[in-house]
Amino acid sequence: MNGTDQTHHPDRVWSVAAHLDDILARIHPPAPVKRQLLDAQGCVLAEDLTVPLSLPPFDNSSMDGYAVRAADVAAATEAAPTALTVLGDVAAGSGALPTVGPGQAARIMTGAPVPPGADAVVPVEWTDGGSGRGPAATMRAHSAAPQDAAGEVRVHHPATAGAHIRRAGSDARAGEGALPAGTVLGPTQLGLLAALGLDAVTVHRRPRVVVLSTGSELVPPGEPLGPGQIHDSNSFQLTAAARAAGALTYRVGAVADDAEALRATLEDQYARADVLVTSGGVSVGAYDVVKETLTDLAAEHGQVEFRKLAMQPGKPQGFGLIGPDRIPLLALPGNPVSSYVSFELFVRPVIRTLMGHPEVHRRTVRARVTAPLGSSPAGKRQFLRGSYDPVAGTVAPVGGSGSHLIRAMARADALIVVPEDVTEVPADATVDVIPLGPC
Repeated sequence: MNGTDQTHHPDRVWSVAAHLDDILARIHPPAPVKRQLLDAQGCVLAEDLTVPLSLPPFDNSSMDGYAVRAADVAAATEAAPTALTVLGDVAAGSGALPTVGPGQAARIMTGAPVPPGADAVVPVEWTDGGSGRGPAATMRAHSAAPQDAAGEVRVHHPATAGAHIRRAGSDARAGEGALPAGTVLGPTQLGLLAALGLDAVTVHRRPRVVVLSTGSELVPPGEPLGPGQIHDSNSFQLTAAARAAGALTYRVGAVADDAEALRATLEDQYARADVLVTSGGVSVGAYDVVKETLTDLAAEHGQVEFRKLAMQPGKPQGFGLIGPDRIPLLALPGNPVSSYVSFELFVRPVIRTLMGHPEVHRRTVRARVTAPLGSSPAGKRQFLRGSYDPVAGTVAPVGGSGSHLIRAMARADALIVVPEDVTEVPADATVDVIPLGPC
């Protein structure tokens, strides 16, 4: 297909699967890039990572208390506490450590390295706090350096070897797998990478998606409506959907039905777009500014095709590669429900493919429908709005099948799929359901 045959097979009716397969076959993810940790949030890891150093890197205390030899306190009781000589303090970050010998202890803070000779930590609550002082008086600031001998502590509870000690490598050992390629980097994954000492990672970058609506009747929200006008909802809905899918988004807003204005707007977006998404003006067989403009752009450099799909809503669709860099452009129908359903079926998989996401497609589950769905057109795959209850394994239809019913769409959390060869779905029938969630 080239820029002059965008009406190739104009009478062909495409299946949903064939249209999506054709789109994804021509989508090529960009090369992975190196990103600083916080810049990599939301990106997909492009390489397997191994643990470069054990976590924790040294034995450390999980409590404020005293580092001791377990054998020294094995017989300690409330009635007969064991007295130990306190060598000094060990704070988190301490370098020089005292060696704990028989009958000795070192005050230790949470996270501080366990000093040589000690094999257990007794919490401060199991002691008299040292020389008769309260526990609070014994705990130095974390920045304190090791002190000289500081008196005596009485321990009134035994501790077994290893008690309250976080062993080196107990979280992860050097050489083990840290995160596999395909991992989506969220807060906890970034925290792990930072703990491992990594300041940058190789990822698939998040694609930049530019969204615009077309139609002279569209008015921005917040502005009054004139005769025959409606507020532009698609650019907000689709931008939010692209962002939820993982993309970096740019909402251009509504462009009037003017070929030159639309052309100029599209060309202005080439520099920052990995994907272009338009809504409106894709009805097959009718003159429209969108089709005219995209046809002209494709004739210069690129390719585009307008198609009829065997689906409802969303029969008319457009797809092409335009501009010098052959940017994928998906032209969606203008009715808000048609536009959103089309996004879920076609645009979202494009975004997930470009970002290297391991889960390109939403999952499909089986559920029992709680009410009859009414008639469905023969030969078309119908996507109805529904409210899915995963616990009960049921789905309830929400609103009707009209492609303008955006309020019903806003109340739905799933799409109910009615296959091409099914024309009636009674109550209690089992159907395919596509849950719509944030991921």
